[in-house]
Amino acid sequence: MTALTYSEPKPKVIAGARDDWEIVIGMEVHAQVKSTAKLFSGASTQFGAEPNTNVALVDAAMPGMLPVINEYCVEQAVRTGLGLKADINLFSQFDRKNYFYPDLPQGYQISQLYHPIVGEGEVIVDMEPGVARKVRIERIHLEQDAGKSIHDMDPTMSFVDLNRTGVALMEIVSRPDIRGPEEAAEYLRKLRQILRYLGTCDGNMQEGSMRADVNVSVCRPGDYEKYQATQNFSHLGTRCEIKNMNSMRFIQQAIEYEARRQIAILEDGGTVDQETRLYDANKGETRSMRSKEEAHDYRYFPDPDLLPLTIEQAWVDQIKASLPELPDEKKARFVLDYGMTEYDASVLTAETANATFFEEVAKGRDGKQAANWVINELFGRLNKEGHGIADSPISAAQLGGVIDLIAKGDISGKIAKDLFEILWTEGGDPAEIVESRGMKQVTDTGAIEAELDKIIADNPAQVEKAKDNPKLAGWFVGQVMKATGGKANPKAVNDLVASKLGQ
Repeated sequence: MTALTYSEPKPKVIAGARDDWEIVIGMEVHAQVKSTAKLFSGASTQFGAEPNTNVALVDAAMPGMLPVINEYCVEQAVRTGLGLKADINLFSQFDRKNYFYPDLPQGYQISQLYHPIVGEGEVIVDMEPGVARKVRIERIHLEQDAGKSIHDMDPTMSFVDLNRTGVALMEIVSRPDIRGPEEAAEYLRKLRQILRYLGTCDGNMQEGSMRADVNVSVCRPGDYEKYQATQNFSHLGTRCEIKNMNSMRFIQQAIEYEARRQIAILEDGGTVDQETRLYDANKGETRSMRSKEEAHDYRYFPDPDLLPLTIEQAWVDQIKASLPELPDEKKARFVLDYGMTEYDASVLTAETANATFFEEVAKGRDGKQAANWVINELFGRLNKEGHGIADSPISAAQLGGVIDLIAKGDISGKIAKDLFEILWTEGGDPAEIVESRGMKQVTDTGAIEAELDKIIADNPAQVEKAKDNPKLAGWFVGQVMKATGGKANPKAVNDLVASKLGQ
């Protein structure tokens, strides 16, 4: 197995009108905690429910209603921190973040500013086989989500759906370690993969379960190194935050546009205003949303309705002991145990369901051959038809049965592909299908030789050409395979052709 190499940041360099510039990116990812109940109430978190049906009295901020912490949401946050190799804070505290939104019934959000539940961690971002970047996590804190304003149901009025109000979020804040649009997308993809492995967030970005605020600034070459040496953020330039991004592709486009926008301002002698912006995917540009607030603008103070949260190390250790095998460890094991390439291992471990399916197919069989069939034949067909592994019409047992038949010599690779098609469209037991439909390959060398002798006798001119040019021997192999309906053992055919033609 190739040792993993951690690379230094490779900044995306953009040529301005006069100078070169580098991009610096930090991300705040809001990941919805995978839980059936909200952070401070027992209301359901079901997606797609009728508006305002998943709302408890505390979610709607009814007078006298007090929040009660959901222990499972805390456990999920701890599990996430452990999965990101982060420090778990045994003492944390909830604060009130005061601001007005029409879909925020309380007039404040319960969050964690001063004492988050999770401290510093890391995400290893795969840039290419054998090369990775380390992005530092600054903190993870728990907070409640707001509701949703709906503006397209009436020409004069807006409506509010409070179903999401109070849903538990983990805000995962990175350091400004990301140096380009592609790396930002890979960071989010890797983070999503880890959370899905842990079972702490479903990562369904189209449903809003995971969204990112992307902080973008530009600096001159060499300034980032000054920041690393001094930890002085002034070297990185003024940042702008692009809110609520839920697409890898749009994140890359937004970063590229925003960096060029800032460079144009700076090279014209202007200054970049720190602000919050939105990305318009139709126009391919960011636009101003509001000036960027600082922490003091939100008038944070400890929530008087919630005691500080104190957890025990023994509980943390218990959660740690229950962690599943995570993507990097699983990928390394696949390379080592099954002798496959890092690329194949990455494909197979992209999702836990994919990895589980593969291991069922590979159990007791050749790992490389199993990987080839799963990746090229099964995944290729699933992708073509827009299905996931859960919708596969061919089970792991059936695909393993195909590989067993190849290993026993009952079918050739070509017959196996025909069998795969039958299993895909009709189902059934591979061995029974091969037997009942006469699909077994011909291994009787006498029968193969008889067919070959007939073809040689009928084509003397072709024989002479093949003797002069050995490459033409393949014609005879093809004719035998055609005559036997593709059932002849390919190796036996090749050996007999070579023998008969004196090659």
